[in-house]
Amino acid sequence: MLEDVKKKINEDYLKTEISKVDDGDLDMVMKNKDAIDKKLRGSGMKKYAELGKLMFGMLQDYKKGEYGRVPWFTIAAIGLTLLYVFNPLDMLPDFLPGVGYVDDFALFTVAVRFIESDLHAYLDWKIDEAKKLNA
Repeated sequence: MLEDVKKKINEDYLKTEISKVDDGDLDMVMKNKDAIDKKLRGSGMKKYAELGKLMFGMLQDYKKGEYGRVPWFTIAAIGLTLLYVFNPLDMLPDFLPGVGYVDDFALFTVAVRFIESDLHAYLDWKIDEAKKLNA
C-alpha cells in the first residue's frame, strides 16, 4: 500500500498538479492557514511545521507584492502542497491510523526538494529585511 502511494506521488505527479494551481487556490491556502498549521504541528509531520511556516510567509509576502523574486512554479508548489496537507480525504485519508499522513509526508518531501533553493533565498531575504529594520 505504501509503495503504491510513493509511486503515485512523485515528481511527475507534482509537476502535473502544479499546472492546475491558480490564485483562488492560493487564497484558499491563506484562509486556512491556522488549520493547516495545526495539522502540521499535530500530526506526524511536526518537523515540517517550521517549513510550513516559511512557506506561508513566502506565499503571504508574494501575495502582498513584497517578495517577487520567486518563480510561479514555487508559489504553485507551495499552494498545492499546503492544500493537499489540508485536505483530509486525499490518496490516503488522514483518519487511517498509522498511514493516513504518509501521502502528505511524501508530497511535502518531493515539493521541498524542488523548491529548497527558493526557500533558502526567501529566508535570506527575510533576514536582510529584518537587518534593515533594525539598522
